[in-house]
Amino acid sequence: MKARRAVLAVLLATMASACSPLRIFNTVMPKDAGATRVAHGMPFGPDKRQTLDVYAPRVHGAGQLAVIVFFYGGSWNSGTKEGYSFLGRALAARGFLVVIPDYRLVPQVRYPAFLQDNAEAVRWIRSHVSEWGGDPDRLILAGHSAGAYNAAMLALDPHWLGQDRRAVKGLIGLAGPYDFLPFKGPVVEKAFAGVADPVATQPVHYAHRGDPPAFLATGDKDTLVLPRNSDALAEGLRSHDVLVERRRYPGVGHVGLITAVAKPLRGHANVLEDMTAFARKVTDGPERM
Repeated sequence: MKARRAVLAVLLATMASACSPLRIFNTVMPKDAGATRVAHGMPFGPDKRQTLDVYAPRVHGAGQLAVIVFFYGGSWNSGTKEGYSFLGRALAARGFLVVIPDYRLVPQVRYPAFLQDNAEAVRWIRSHVSEWGGDPDRLILAGHSAGAYNAAMLALDPHWLGQDRRAVKGLIGLAGPYDFLPFKGPVVEKAFAGVADPVATQPVHYAHRGDPPAFLATGDKDTLVLPRNSDALAEGLRSHDVLVERRRYPGVGHVGLITAVAKPLRGHANVLEDMTAFARKVTDGPERM
């Protein structure tokens, strides 16, 4: 136990300055026994980055499971689906089918290509999740950091999903950038280089009546993506009578918000239970494990 804590301390210190890939972190995490990966590297497009993994409860009844699609962060320039296996298993163990896509990253692409990949992944998911017991008409789009941006854009801007957006029953955003004009800093400038209409890139611009309910969470020690982003989106959605659950976790930083989902770190913040309670509410409750 002491050795594991020491490893975690080193990993968290290394990742504290940015939303780094969590692949190494994932390898030292104990796995949730109630879930299993049922599909690995399923292609939803021709590029090697256009693949996804699927996690399911080890035991569930005959009914279809609500589906959580999780987009990871990494400044739109890093990350792998394998690094978030701990999250896929954690959510699946609580009665959801969980899908984690990879997608093309900067510098291979820039906006809007990563959103196009995410949208294509969602369309593929709707066509195939029934193979693993998932309900294609009960989707929740979720993400952390840049991934929360991706999830918010797909959930709020009808352009990306078209008629498939009807299946989106909720949005879960963890420490997402939703209102970050003007573009500043090399990360954002590279990801959004050449954009003709910056306003159209902002999730807050798409807050409208009829949007899916949202769970927006931040840590009050986050200095990478400031909590005011979530405050702005929450305010915009509520102004259009959209249900919003806004969570603020004391003493939690940017990376700590997502690592709190991992089994040994759940005492740091109640992120996992709050996420799953929201997901159950908006999807009429998957079976409890």
